[in-house]
Amino acid sequence: MTLGAALFLSFLIVQRLSELVIAKRNTARLLARGAYEVGADHYVYMVSMHSAWIAALVIFGYNNSIHWPWLFAFVLLQLMRVWILTSLGGRWTTRIIILEEPLVVKGPFRFIPHPNYTLVVVEIIVAPMVLGLIWVALVFSVLNAAMLYVRISAENAALAPLRDRTSN
Repeated sequence: MTLGAALFLSFLIVQRLSELVIAKRNTARLLARGAYEVGADHYVYMVSMHSAWIAALVIFGYNNSIHWPWLFAFVLLQLMRVWILTSLGGRWTTRIIILEEPLVVKGPFRFIPHPNYTLVVVEIIVAPMVLGLIWVALVFSVLNAAMLYVRISAENAALAPLRDRTSN
């Protein structure tokens, strides 16, 4: 295993596991406040797809060199990730949790309707390219597009009644 690939893959795995811990904590707090989940039936497929994506990166990229321009792009995406997570705060989760409160419209949410999904679309392309795995970027981009079609449809339908009530 190359050192660059080991560091990159380790970062990605630790980041995603940390996010699952944060998401679980935030989900529990939101549910305790009276929120409810929609789209739970597809959640297992989404997690499975992302797990397979990471597994493909590890299995096929562990011995590859780092492509520095792509790594720079990945770092920029992580800045976007921090902006998204801090904008949502305790409302960020990996599930579709509906809280009967005004929607968040600060940070990147002022500019695009689903910044986290946009980020993930780009990450699914960029992270494999860091390791030169174009086929992983292509295959998982198609799978992610199908997943996001289902997920964003469910989320938009659930959030439609709240669109009029927004928060800063």
